[in-house]
Amino acid sequence: MIVVTGANGLVGSHLITTLLAQGKQVKALYHTSHAAINHQNLTWQQGDILDIIGLEEIFIGITQVYHCAAIVSFNPKDKQLLHKTNVEGTANVVNACLSSGVQKLLYVSSVAALGRTGISEPISENNKWIEGNHNSEYAKSKYLAEMEVWRGIGEGLDALIVNPSIILGCSDWAKGSAAIFKNAYNEFAWYTNGTNGFVDVQDVVTIMTSLMDSDITAQRFVVSGRNLSYQELFTSIANAFNKKPPHKLVTPFLAEIVWRIEALKAKFTGSKPLLTKETARTAQQTITYNNSKLLRALPDFKYTAINNSIERICKELVEMYKL
Repeated sequence: MIVVTGANGLVGSHLITTLLAQGKQVKALYHTSHAAINHQNLTWQQGDILDIIGLEEIFIGITQVYHCAAIVSFNPKDKQLLHKTNVEGTANVVNACLSSGVQKLLYVSSVAALGRTGISEPISENNKWIEGNHNSEYAKSKYLAEMEVWRGIGEGLDALIVNPSIILGCSDWAKGSAAIFKNAYNEFAWYTNGTNGFVDVQDVVTIMTSLMDSDITAQRFVVSGRNLSYQELFTSIANAFNKKPPHKLVTPFLAEIVWRIEALKAKFTGSKPLLTKETARTAQQTITYNNSKLLRALPDFKYTAINNSIERICKELVEMYKL
């Protein structure tokens, strides 16, 4: 029996589908409501990663745990929630694995946990975390969560960490990385000169299951299919939707003005800002990732071409939303 936390999320929902296709028995944890996925080998289990006693009961008889549950936010107001869920929640998962005799844990972290120090070389697993204002609270929470996993490894738990870049996949496009597709469909006109890493959710899931079923442990892996400029990405998505691609450049000066306006608006209205200081500045940076360690560990694996991923995801979204 396998447990998946964060089963309603982009990674969790795709992971469940893959595990079921492999004939695995899955217990999917949800907090308030769960997706409409039904299968004879799937058990939906209401739970909370902040409930250590409840987790220990859920993990009894479990062999593998995929810990996908997390809060992703770059809103300064969510600092406490980020650390509560991402750090304390991960510590609880680790403790429950140890006390319940779980054989192996795979934690879905983020490339954000590798830190950003302003260096021009591609970021890899060898990057050292350096404290500073260049790291968002989300990044700090994922880094500290990883420390809890390493603690568990030190206490005898077989565990792995994957660090995906921006994950592309079909899901609720009102939130998360799927909002990129919604903006492109709505012919959002603006783009930046920034660069980042992107990866297909199906590749992320394939890597996760392959690593889980391997003898590899006590390692972390950058999971990123391709380094791409935001302009290239947005243009490819717009073309796949047969929409007008972005054509207005957001300069660093303009970005600094917009995030401050959004911060003031959020302060007076109580709404969440569409753009924060962290997201505005990240979108201007040239950030690249080195994925060679993963490719050495899984020599038979090949990342999906990003254009093929975009074509598939756009078709799935068209069908999903009846566009």
